Amino acid sequence: MVVLWRLSSLLVALALVLVPRTHGWSKEGHVLTCRIAQGLLEPEAASAVENLLPDYANGDLSSLCVWPDQIRHWYRYRWTSPLHFIDTPDDACSYEYSRDCHDTHGVKDMCVAGAIQNFTSQLEHYREGTSDRRYNMTEALLFLSHFMGDIHQPMHVGFTTDEGGNTIAVRWFRHKSNLHHVWDREIILTALADNYEKNLDSLQEDLVGNFTEGIWFDDVASWKECDDLLPCLNKYATESINIACKWGYKGVKSGQTLADEYFDSRMPIVMKRIAQGGVRLAMILNSVFGDSQQGFAAAT
Repeated sequence: MVVLWRLSSLLVALALVLVPRTHGWSKEGHVLTCRIAQGLLEPEAASAVENLLPDYANGDLSSLCVWPDQIRHWYRYRWTSPLHFIDTPDDACSYEYSRDCHDTHGVKDMCVAGAIQNFTSQLEHYREGTSDRRYNMTEALLFLSHFMGDIHQPMHVGFTTDEGGNTIAVRWFRHKSNLHHVWDREIILTALADNYEKNLDSLQEDLVGNFTEGIWFDDVASWKECDDLLPCLNKYATESINIACKWGYKGVKSGQTLADEYFDSRMPIVMKRIAQGGVRLAMILNSVFGDSQQGFAAAT
């Protein structure tokens, strides 16, 4: 059984922390993932999410979806740092939970897949009411929401030696970057600037349209299929490493300039992964908080 982590109380100044390095999807990617998910919640789940959010969030889950990045270097939260990613063997282009889900000290379950499993398990106790003080449900919700974005960012299931592309220096058009950051943020920001006049609402509208009536409509049912959580998470991680190998690393060398060809061919993949993360986060929250009280077979 996966260990359930106990959490300390949520800090008041969640949204006010500034950390210089971006992790996971950029702010924009995480905001989109959480907005999409919240828009797909059934009434019971929507009510639970709103109840768990602090008052200053004004019911907006996306406003706190970057919080796990903001606090990961605080002393009390340093243990969460390895939960944002999965390191896989160099050039293997495969993922195995038993082999890859651990931190640098070999502690099992300390990866993004293990984290999602654990925080989902904690949220399963929500119906037990406020008398259950073992877990901080607000933090569990924020970690789960963030990590569902991370596991869909392909370079978060990357190679060990280059730290998911972080050590592969490249130029993105005219400025310096690295391969991980290209997938975290550069592609998203370029798409926003070139196609949406930097309007995140317009990009979100297009993403939602693509899976409600557009090019991904026929795929959405398969995105949401999940009876047993951990195998589903393994599927999402496998999707990411496959994309990282085929589209992230392939043909890229340190010092290379990535521009139009790379952007045009990879941008649709990034957008689909953001949409998948949102749809699947909603699926998990609806299962955990829904009135069926069924939950997941693995989240016990």
